Amino acid sequence: MDLFNTDITTNRLPYDGEVHYYGKIMDTQQAQFFFNKLLETIVWKNDEAVMFGKLIVTPRKVAWYGQELFKYTYSNTTKTAFRWTPALLELKTLVEEKTGETFNACLLNLYHSGTEGMGWHSDGETDLKKNGAIASLSFGAERLFAFKHKETKQTISLILERGSLLVMKGNTQKHWLHRLPPTKKINTARVNLTFRTIVKKENLPEN
Repeated sequence: MDLFNTDITTNRLPYDGEVHYYGKIMDTQQAQFFFNKLLETIVWKNDEAVMFGKLIVTPRKVAWYGQELFKYTYSNTTKTAFRWTPALLELKTLVEEKTGETFNACLLNLYHSGTEGMGWHSDGETDLKKNGAIASLSFGAERLFAFKHKETKQTISLILERGSLLVMKGNTQKHWLHRLPPTKKINTARVNLTFRTIVKKENLPEN
Protein backbone atom coordinates (compact mmCIF):
# COMPACT_ATOMS: atom_id res chain seq x y z
CA MET A 1 0.00 0.00 0.00
CA ASP A 2 1.26 3.49 -0.90
CA LEU A 3 0.78 5.53 2.28
CA PHE A 4 1.05 8.77 0.29
CA ASN A 5 -1.67 7.81 -2.19
CA THR A 6 -5.06 9.08 -0.99
CA ASP A 7 -6.75 7.80 -4.16
CA ILE A 8 -8.49 11.16 -4.63
CA THR A 9 -7.44 11.28 -8.27
CA THR A 10 -8.43 7.66 -8.87
CA ASN A 11 -11.65 7.34 -10.83
CA ARG A 12 -13.82 4.71 -9.10
CA LEU A 13 -15.74 4.07 -12.34
CA PRO A 14 -14.12 1.90 -15.03
CA TYR A 15 -15.60 3.92 -17.92
CA ASP A 16 -18.32 6.40 -18.99
CA GLY A 17 -18.10 8.69 -15.97
CA GLU A 18 -16.07 10.08 -13.08
CA VAL A 19 -16.48 9.30 -9.39
CA HIS A 20 -13.84 10.40 -6.89
CA TYR A 21 -13.93 9.37 -3.24
CA TYR A 22 -11.98 11.66 -0.90
CA GLY A 23 -12.60 9.59 2.21
CA LYS A 24 -12.95 11.41 5.53
CA ILE A 25 -12.37 15.14 5.17
CA MET A 26 -12.97 15.90 8.87
CA ASP A 27 -12.27 14.18 12.14
CA THR A 28 -14.80 12.23 14.18
CA GLN A 29 -15.58 15.14 16.52
CA GLN A 30 -16.23 17.55 13.63
CA ALA A 31 -18.40 15.00 11.85
CA GLN A 32 -20.49 14.44 14.98
CA PHE A 33 -20.83 18.19 15.51
CA PHE A 34 -22.22 18.77 12.02
CA PHE A 35 -24.44 15.69 12.24
CA ASN A 36 -26.10 17.08 15.38
CA LYS A 37 -26.27 20.62 13.97
CA LEU A 38 -27.97 19.45 10.78
CA LEU A 39 -30.52 17.39 12.70
CA GLU A 40 -31.36 20.42 14.84
CA THR A 41 -31.37 23.29 12.33
CA ILE A 42 -32.56 21.89 8.99
CA VAL A 43 -36.25 22.04 8.06
CA TRP A 44 -36.79 18.34 7.38
CA LYS A 45 -39.87 17.04 5.57
CA ASN A 46 -40.91 13.59 4.39
CA ASP A 47 -40.09 13.26 0.71
CA GLU A 48 -42.93 13.06 -1.81
CA ALA A 49 -43.13 11.55 -5.28
CA VAL A 50 -45.94 11.23 -7.80
CA MET A 51 -45.97 7.76 -9.38
CA PHE A 52 -48.68 6.69 -11.82
CA GLY A 53 -50.74 9.68 -10.72
CA LYS A 54 -50.57 8.73 -7.03
CA LEU A 55 -48.79 10.74 -4.33
CA ILE A 56 -46.24 8.65 -2.43
CA VAL A 57 -44.83 9.88 0.91
CA THR A 58 -41.55 8.27 1.99
CA PRO A 59 -40.24 7.68 5.54
CA ARG A 60 -36.99 9.30 4.41
CA LYS A 61 -36.91 13.06 5.00
CA VAL A 62 -35.40 15.66 2.72
CA ALA A 63 -34.62 19.38 2.58
CA TRP A 64 -33.67 21.74 -0.26
CA TYR A 65 -31.41 24.75 0.35
CA GLY A 66 -29.59 27.25 -1.87
CA GLN A 67 -28.18 30.72 -2.37
CA GLU A 68 -31.46 31.75 -4.02
CA LEU A 69 -35.06 30.54 -3.87
CA PHE A 70 -34.30 27.92 -6.52
CA LYS A 71 -37.05 25.56 -7.58
CA TYR A 72 -36.06 21.94 -8.14
CA THR A 73 -38.31 19.32 -9.72
CA TYR A 74 -37.80 15.56 -9.45
CA SER A 75 -40.19 12.60 -9.13
CA ASN A 76 -42.90 14.93 -10.52
CA THR A 77 -42.79 17.20 -7.45
CA THR A 78 -41.27 20.67 -7.11
CA LYS A 79 -39.43 22.08 -4.10
CA THR A 80 -38.46 25.69 -3.36
CA ALA A 81 -35.14 26.23 -1.64
CA PHE A 82 -34.60 27.67 1.81
CA ARG A 83 -31.66 30.06 2.21
CA TRP A 84 -28.33 28.67 3.38
CA THR A 85 -27.89 28.09 7.10
CA PRO A 86 -24.49 29.00 8.66
CA ALA A 87 -23.60 25.30 8.96
CA LEU A 88 -24.45 24.60 5.31
CA LEU A 89 -22.41 27.58 4.16
CA GLU A 90 -19.45 26.34 6.17
CA LEU A 91 -19.74 22.87 4.67
CA LYS A 92 -20.21 24.24 1.15
CA THR A 93 -17.01 26.27 1.50
CA LEU A 94 -15.12 23.20 2.74
CA VAL A 95 -16.37 21.06 -0.15
CA GLU A 96 -15.54 23.74 -2.72
CA GLU A 97 -12.02 24.07 -1.32
CA LYS A 98 -11.49 20.30 -1.47
CA THR A 99 -12.89 19.80 -4.97
CA GLY A 100 -12.21 23.06 -6.81
CA GLU A 101 -15.88 23.08 -7.87
CA THR A 102 -18.56 25.66 -7.06
CA PHE A 103 -22.12 24.93 -5.93
CA ASN A 104 -25.25 27.02 -5.39
CA ALA A 105 -27.72 24.50 -3.93
CA CYS A 106 -27.93 21.41 -1.75
CA LEU A 107 -30.39 18.53 -1.47
CA LEU A 108 -30.24 16.92 1.98
CA ASN A 109 -31.45 13.44 2.92
CA LEU A 110 -32.20 12.04 6.37
CA TYR A 111 -32.35 8.26 6.67
CA HIS A 112 -33.57 7.28 10.14
CA SER A 113 -32.13 3.75 9.95
CA GLY A 114 -30.75 1.24 7.48
CA THR A 115 -34.27 0.17 6.48
CA GLU A 116 -34.58 3.48 4.62
CA GLY A 117 -32.68 3.77 1.36
CA MET A 118 -32.86 5.00 -2.22
CA GLY A 119 -33.53 2.95 -5.33
CA TRP A 120 -31.60 3.03 -8.59
CA HIS A 121 -31.69 6.47 -10.21
CA SER A 122 -29.57 9.15 -11.85
CA ASP A 123 -29.58 12.88 -11.16
CA GLY A 124 -30.21 14.15 -14.67
CA GLU A 125 -32.91 16.75 -14.03
CA THR A 126 -32.96 19.70 -16.44
CA ASP A 127 -32.58 22.12 -13.50
CA LEU A 128 -29.03 20.87 -12.96
CA LYS A 129 -25.88 21.97 -14.77
CA LYS A 130 -25.22 19.45 -17.55
CA ASN A 131 -22.39 17.10 -16.56
CA GLY A 132 -21.88 19.29 -13.49
CA ALA A 133 -20.29 17.94 -10.33
CA ILE A 134 -22.45 16.63 -7.47
CA ALA A 135 -20.60 16.48 -4.16
CA SER A 136 -21.93 14.10 -1.51
CA LEU A 137 -21.09 14.58 2.18
CA SER A 138 -22.03 11.82 4.63
CA PHE A 139 -22.69 12.04 8.39
CA GLY A 140 -23.90 9.52 10.94
CA ALA A 141 -24.24 5.86 9.99
CA GLU A 142 -21.81 4.49 7.43
CA ARG A 143 -23.68 3.00 4.47
CA LEU A 144 -22.99 1.06 1.29
CA PHE A 145 -23.34 3.11 -1.91
CA ALA A 146 -23.60 1.46 -5.33
CA PHE A 147 -23.34 2.33 -9.02
CA LYS A 148 -24.76 0.36 -11.98
CA HIS A 149 -24.02 1.03 -15.64
CA LYS A 150 -27.23 1.59 -17.61
CA GLU A 151 -26.18 -0.64 -20.52
CA THR A 152 -23.60 -3.16 -19.31
CA LYS A 153 -25.23 -3.52 -15.84
CA GLN A 154 -21.77 -3.63 -14.23
CA THR A 155 -21.92 -2.60 -10.57
CA ILE A 156 -19.41 -0.79 -8.36
CA SER A 157 -19.86 -0.39 -4.59
CA LEU A 158 -18.11 1.39 -1.74
CA ILE A 159 -18.73 2.29 1.91
CA LEU A 160 -19.37 5.98 2.60
CA GLU A 161 -17.70 6.79 5.90
CA ARG A 162 -18.95 9.42 8.36
CA GLY A 163 -17.46 12.79 7.51
CA SER A 164 -16.53 11.61 4.01
CA LEU A 165 -16.81 13.25 0.59
CA LEU A 166 -17.67 11.66 -2.76
CA VAL A 167 -17.92 13.56 -6.06
CA MET A 168 -19.75 12.48 -9.22
CA LYS A 169 -19.14 14.42 -12.43
CA GLY A 170 -18.66 14.23 -16.19
CA ASN A 171 -20.92 11.68 -17.93
CA THR A 172 -21.69 9.77 -14.74
CA GLN A 173 -25.41 10.66 -14.61
CA LYS A 174 -25.82 9.89 -18.32
CA HIS A 175 -24.39 6.39 -18.17
CA TRP A 176 -24.67 5.24 -14.54
CA LEU A 177 -27.40 4.75 -11.97
CA HIS A 178 -26.69 4.93 -8.24
CA ARG A 179 -28.50 3.87 -5.09
CA LEU A 180 -28.33 3.55 -1.32
CA PRO A 181 -29.47 -0.04 -0.67
CA PRO A 182 -31.49 -0.68 2.50
CA THR A 183 -30.11 -2.93 5.21
CA LYS A 184 -31.47 -4.33 8.47
CA LYS A 185 -27.99 -4.33 10.02
CA ILE A 186 -27.93 -0.57 10.71
CA ASN A 187 -30.23 0.99 13.32
CA THR A 188 -28.83 4.53 13.44
CA ALA A 189 -29.49 7.61 11.32
CA ARG A 190 -27.54 8.96 8.36
CA VAL A 191 -27.56 12.50 6.98
CA ASN A 192 -26.38 13.03 3.42
CA LEU A 193 -25.76 16.38 1.71
CA THR A 194 -25.55 16.56 -2.09
CA PHE A 195 -24.23 19.91 -3.27
CA ARG A 196 -25.33 20.78 -6.80
CA THR A 197 -25.40 23.60 -9.36
CA ILE A 198 -28.75 24.92 -10.60
CA VAL A 199 -28.69 26.64 -13.99
CA LYS A 200 -32.33 26.72 -15.05
CA LYS A 201 -32.90 29.99 -16.90
CA GLU A 202 -35.96 31.05 -14.92
CA ASN A 203 -33.87 30.83 -11.75
CA LEU A 204 -31.11 33.10 -13.02
CA PRO A 205 -31.15 36.80 -12.02
CA GLU A 206 -31.94 39.30 -14.75
CA ASN A 207 -29.11 41.39 -16.12
